[in-house]
Amino acid sequence: MTNKDIARAFRELAEIMELHEENTFKIRSYQNAYMTLRKIDQPLAELSLEDLAAMKGVGKAISEKIRELVDTGQMATLEKYRAQTPPGVVEMLGISGFGPKKVRTVWQDLGVETIGELQYALNENRLLELKGFGLKTQEDLKEKLAYYQRSRNQFLYAVLEPEAMALDQRLREWLPAGVHLSFAGAFRRQAPVLEAIEWLVADEEALGRLPESGLLTDVQTAPQQVRGLSPGGYPVIVYGCAAAEFGSKLFRYTGSPDYLAAFVARYAGLDFRGLAHEGEVFQQAGCPTLPPELRESDAWLGRTAPEGWIEESQVRGLIHCHTTYSDGLHSLPEMAAHARALGFAYIGVTDHSKSAFYANGLQEERVWRQMREIDELNAQAADGFVILKGIESDILADGSLDYPPDVLAAFDFIIASVHANLRMDEDKATRRLVGAIENPYTSILGHPTGRLLLSRPGYPIDHRKVIDACAANGVAIELNASPYRLDLDYAWISYAQERGVLVSINPDAHSREGMRDVRYGVLAARKGGLTAEGCLNARAGAAEFLGALRRSS
Repeated sequence: MTNKDIARAFRELAEIMELHEENTFKIRSYQNAYMTLRKIDQPLAELSLEDLAAMKGVGKAISEKIRELVDTGQMATLEKYRAQTPPGVVEMLGISGFGPKKVRTVWQDLGVETIGELQYALNENRLLELKGFGLKTQEDLKEKLAYYQRSRNQFLYAVLEPEAMALDQRLREWLPAGVHLSFAGAFRRQAPVLEAIEWLVADEEALGRLPESGLLTDVQTAPQQVRGLSPGGYPVIVYGCAAAEFGSKLFRYTGSPDYLAAFVARYAGLDFRGLAHEGEVFQQAGCPTLPPELRESDAWLGRTAPEGWIEESQVRGLIHCHTTYSDGLHSLPEMAAHARALGFAYIGVTDHSKSAFYANGLQEERVWRQMREIDELNAQAADGFVILKGIESDILADGSLDYPPDVLAAFDFIIASVHANLRMDEDKATRRLVGAIENPYTSILGHPTGRLLLSRPGYPIDHRKVIDACAANGVAIELNASPYRLDLDYAWISYAQERGVLVSINPDAHSREGMRDVRYGVLAARKGGLTAEGCLNARAGAAEFLGALRRSS
């Protein structure tokens, strides 16, 4: 165990003890021990207990803990506090500038226990309500969290996309004119979560020069590939091949392992090598060319893209938006005006319901106040743009919604979502969702599993039972377009369409900027084969949207 390892153990102990608001004198002594031990050149493991105790800033108690670490690899006191603290909360302490006091606040006041939950809370502006947090602090923490997450092994597509597009432009400018370059891998398939940005370049000589181009850092080379980091610090893989085999290689480097294995098994005996254009691979197999985003599994093997495949421009209504009435960053008029400016025909305002106290949920009096404001704004609209009165009603533990029937009946539509008591087994979670679906006032089931990508897998549900219940009760199901959720998972869209269940692609926008998340919802929906006809909010206007619901007003 090195001196730095020992010093870091005392730093962690001090930070966790501060999380638990323990004795400040002890905390300070462990902080001082960290500062002292990390600067010592002589290996601490080689010093006697007496020599350690004689060092300035160490003393008897700390020297005994050092010896314990050296001899056993553990420190009982540190292990005690680790056992009392969720691992994700301990991990938050690794975010530079996010100290124990602030970590404790979000942990105790918001119940945030993982990095992913923290990222989602930031996205929903939850921290603005906490003492010691303002907009500037929140934005600063977002940047620090993004930096921290860049060191992890998986990334959201939405995080990598801007970096990928910028580097793609620089690569094209650097390459000789006429050289074929294409995205590859999971990025080309637009997978929600991926490990790297991948390209294929049809120029082996250019690939050999790439390490000296200055476009990547931490470069490693292997036969026909270069790995490194983008300017922003994200993993990059560039494959190379001859121009004459670009089509064969692009097919190979695009499909998922499952898709490629199924393709090879079905078309065994055919030779797909040496093809210059990817379309020739499908021609040789005698099947339609399949778009990259559908090459995740054998579900679309031998098939063509669905007729009427959803496109972003076809989403006409911005459903599931939060305002300053609950935990949104912008006011109702600001959100409506921005949706109109983006070209949407209607917006569905769905602030949190009253049981969502952590998100400033609306008590009945504030529901009526918001409805009056919506009426006033709609009366002023001259271009046909409509604000719909909705709510994101919490699904309570027994499956009920958290307003009485007379309040529920006043809304144009209701998104029913689970936000609390997430630790459920499959049977309990499924019964809870089905109970909400059977409520006559539920219009849309929101983010059905409650997952947060790269953080929280979501509670397990029987997807078939839930979708069947939606079909039986005329309830739509949400594809929450927040890149942190993308829930309903795209793998279940085909089954939803088979059962006639409409899917609503909703941004879950907590700010004007969040409205653009519709894009990521559409990308996920396309991976599942969703059509415009099967998309609830692809309806042209508010009247058509309401007419497609289980109940209309």
